[in-house]
Amino acid sequence: MRKFLFPLLTIALLVFGALYWLTDNLDEIVADAISHHGSAMTQARVGVEKVEISPAKGTGVISGLLIGNPKGFKTPYALRVNNIAVDVDLSTLNQDVTVIRTLVIENPDVIYEKSNGSTNFDAIPKNIAAYLGPTKGGSRGSIRMIVEELTICNANAQASADFMGGKTVSIPLADIVLKNVGKANGGVTPGELGQEVAHALKAKLSAAGNFERLRKSAGETMK
Repeated sequence: MRKFLFPLLTIALLVFGALYWLTDNLDEIVADAISHHGSAMTQARVGVEKVEISPAKGTGVISGLLIGNPKGFKTPYALRVNNIAVDVDLSTLNQDVTVIRTLVIENPDVIYEKSNGSTNFDAIPKNIAAYLGPTKGGSRGSIRMIVEELTICNANAQASADFMGGKTVSIPLADIVLKNVGKANGGVTPGELGQEVAHALKAKLSAAGNFERLRKSAGETMK
């Protein structure tokens, strides 16, 4: 009996030790995952300063998120956010689709750059789509989620283009509120959610940042 119980006890201790380590290091694990997978998806440098998760409450804060630009763009980054707040419905964590009640991206710094006929907010969703591919994007084995309300508010936006030599000008950017993201398709993967955010930003930015108007304005300034 002792020979039988000892291996079981050892396994139990290892499992509890692993669970304790995971809980204790969860913030660091998530931060590393965001940086690693985010960089692979966007083909741009992605970094996070800090992640703070409260598993018992289902809330989390991502601080200092930076998404750089893919190759071919001169500005230092596409998106920089001090804080992203997430509120998860804990009752859905053991279900096929996790429900995120709110995801708030507040005070983001956005640089909308056009280079060689394309913008950085064209390139980033395109790179994510290429990374996901038809298999990864549609895989039911992936983490899937529904975001009941996604808000991007109080943004500071700038625009830049080839003829501006890496310099930027401020442009207005209205708040963005998306409801029930992924609900119609039975949930979205994290990569698909990234695409949704990039597309929503691009739609607002393209309306606010008219590059032909910027070109004329720059020409008049030079004269």
